[in-house]
Amino acid sequence: MKLFSKIALMLAAVVTLSACERPPIVTVQTGYRGTGMEQVYNPRTLAKEAALNQAPAPAPEASPDGPKASLVYQNVQVLGDLSVGQFVRHMTSITEWVAPKEGCAYCHNVQNFAEDSKYTKIVARRMIQMTQKVNQDWKTHVADTGVTCYTCHRGNNIPQQVWMAPKDRKYVNSLLGDLAGQNIATKAAGLSSLPFDPFTPYLKDALPIRVNGNEAMAGVSSNANRASLKQTEWTYSLMMHMSDSLGVNCTYCHNTRAFQSWEESRPQRVTSWYGIRMAREINNDYIVPLTDQFPASRLGPKGDVAKVNCSTCHQGAFKPLYGAQMAKHYPELQTVSKP
Repeated sequence: MKLFSKIALMLAAVVTLSACERPPIVTVQTGYRGTGMEQVYNPRTLAKEAALNQAPAPAPEASPDGPKASLVYQNVQVLGDLSVGQFVRHMTSITEWVAPKEGCAYCHNVQNFAEDSKYTKIVARRMIQMTQKVNQDWKTHVADTGVTCYTCHRGNNIPQQVWMAPKDRKYVNSLLGDLAGQNIATKAAGLSSLPFDPFTPYLKDALPIRVNGNEAMAGVSSNANRASLKQTEWTYSLMMHMSDSLGVNCTYCHNTRAFQSWEESRPQRVTSWYGIRMAREINNDYIVPLTDQFPASRLGPKGDVAKVNCSTCHQGAFKPLYGAQMAKHYPELQTVSKP
């Protein structure tokens, strides 16, 4: 009987420990001592993410000499100020970044490269302009590191981390009724029961991202205080997404002693503030207007096109590609070019 009890205890211990994460775990202090501002990393997870965040070698530089691409090729609406050599280098790079299997035919009719018969060519042209806009006007978020097509695509036709508005989820003739946009564990909300679409209100629309009001019981009678517990849940859902996207915890940006205080936050919070607005501009000014160009098979359950969020670029790394400066090798992506 005693032997049986010991075996049972050992099995219970194995089952209990199997749910735990085996050491070692690395803790990095990021704030003042005593503030609890630390990042906790799993070296095995970091090793896996490092392999997924390797930047490809840049293509050999091309001479700026010779005729301009716009004078040699037809219907060149962007990058036309590059030399033919530079233009071909850029097109070759885009092919490797976005469509390594399909090649030029992914965007072009190879019988007539000038025509715009494929929607992918129209979209790609606009995405080049978007990339230039980000690198030129959003240094408050991307700094001098910048972005390229590879930052999001990583060799895939469609970036693996994008979002569309989810379908409405209701249980008809059930006590559960309307789920109020939450209460289903989804990856977008960090597998929690928080609202499963934090992107539409914050990365497309511009609703306030708040967790508490400035005055106690303000506007109760008039319902003017929108910083309620319900609104807070939407904010928390977005924060869960940001944390998961960057592979960090709350203290990467915040001092948990005073979440709301900007004075006690890390500089990364300001960078994130700009990143939210950058994503919003990308979605509204560049991606959503292309909706009619996409076939129905590329649209979401509500007919919207795939849009960007924090994961689109970061993909688990606190800096996309761990800060690899790919963009500097492609100066044509640094500023908005003329045809």
